[in-house]
Amino acid sequence: MLKLNEAERDVVARIEHHRALCTHLSDRLWDLAETAYSEHASADLQIRELTREGFRVTQGLAGIPTAFVAEWGDGGPVIGLLGEYDALPQLSQVAGSTTRAPVVNAGNGHGCGHNLLGGAALLAALAVRDHLRDTGVAGRIRYYGCPAEEGGAGKTFMTRAGVFDDVDAALTWHPSSIYAIDAMSTLATLHARFAFSGRAAHAAAAPHLGRSALDAVALMNVAANYLREHIPADARLHYAIHDTGGRAPNVVQAHAEVVYQIRAPELEVVQSIHARLVRIAEGAAMMSETAMQVRVEKAMSNMRPNPAISELMYVRMQALGPVPFDDHDRAFAHRMQQAISKEEARASLAIFGAAHLKGELHDAILPEERMPPVLPASTDVGDVSWVVPTARCLVPCFALGTPFHSWQLVAQGKSSLAHKGMTHTAKVLAVTAAALYHDPTTLAAAKRALQEQSADAAYQCPIPSDVEPPVAVAAVDARRRGTLRGGFPSQYAGVQS
Repeated sequence: MLKLNEAERDVVARIEHHRALCTHLSDRLWDLAETAYSEHASADLQIRELTREGFRVTQGLAGIPTAFVAEWGDGGPVIGLLGEYDALPQLSQVAGSTTRAPVVNAGNGHGCGHNLLGGAALLAALAVRDHLRDTGVAGRIRYYGCPAEEGGAGKTFMTRAGVFDDVDAALTWHPSSIYAIDAMSTLATLHARFAFSGRAAHAAAAPHLGRSALDAVALMNVAANYLREHIPADARLHYAIHDTGGRAPNVVQAHAEVVYQIRAPELEVVQSIHARLVRIAEGAAMMSETAMQVRVEKAMSNMRPNPAISELMYVRMQALGPVPFDDHDRAFAHRMQQAISKEEARASLAIFGAAHLKGELHDAILPEERMPPVLPASTDVGDVSWVVPTARCLVPCFALGTPFHSWQLVAQGKSSLAHKGMTHTAKVLAVTAAALYHDPTTLAAAKRALQEQSADAAYQCPIPSDVEPPVAVAAVDARRRGTLRGGFPSQYAGVQS
């Protein structure tokens, strides 16, 4: 097994110097728990610390107020560390509790561990900065503050704006309950809003004068159900009615909207299904004598893992070994597992080909060949991977089998095992970055691999050029939900760290 070289051991040693700060930042992000495009306090918190550490910060990337990049260094390769910090709605939960206990009803919560995701990437950026500064190695390290991963396609908009175009390699990770290199592809996805407009009328006195937009939505949904039989088996078609036209049954609804989400392993399949769905909507409009407008709101490309950098990261994960959990961590994990059904735990592990794993915590590394080729989920990291050689890993921060987007995961987000997983990840990211600075041949191989991947299909952003990030919509939604954060009333949300 490969051992870390002197430069890699150096960056590992430097992690400890910044560990307490980044643990504190991660916990504060957990407290704030701001949702997509509303992560103002979360972004400011990180920007303040990075500016204090001497990074050059550029804010408002791609027209998104909560997107930023912090850079240190001049010349040499540019390595980007991707950080996320958005939470999910209605997952507020008391930290450490093994029963469902929202701090604030309908509050937000970090149900995907993005407080840890940003914390580890920022910790790695500080350690790599120290190494470059003190050794004189040429290179630039960047921490990308990436908002709105949870269904918001933040990095897709950022990729379209070219903010990653001069990056030589991008490294990222995701908090999980397993330890593995994430060389899986993901599902491409597209969200489209179908708005139907008809004519209102008294449903009893003059129904013949009305043209029901809600009927159009219903007709579209029926036809879409038939479409499901005639799309590839690994494609998915989800929908939600966003506007029913009102609550009065005695009025013919003049307006109604439905949003469809399409997923498939390849973006071109997603786009093909979308084209068929548009024709279905046009047919529904014809049958109901209504007008229809369709608008793609967001989309994400499928992930293209880079084999050269993924292998580099995987070997260093093996050299670093598993996360150093102790008996206290195992006891806490065991208590959390009692709050998770066997079906939930099995399903959460099965998506990684890891349903066979046993115990409270994953204290090994899952062999690369055991991982499935496609993860049945979507991420906007996929768009970055089309333009920059990208590698990603999974590191355990939660009890084995903890499902994503759950209150059980939120409850573990400030625990010692979460902190240990975050710190260990920072070491993985930092040593991988150090290896890339010191070994230009791997960077060259990574770029060749990306060129080969792009030979058949170059990147084209799946979001139309006239669609802007939904910043204003997010602000309205945040006001509608109130100003409560992840469990803390708004008067606490802006407290300085």
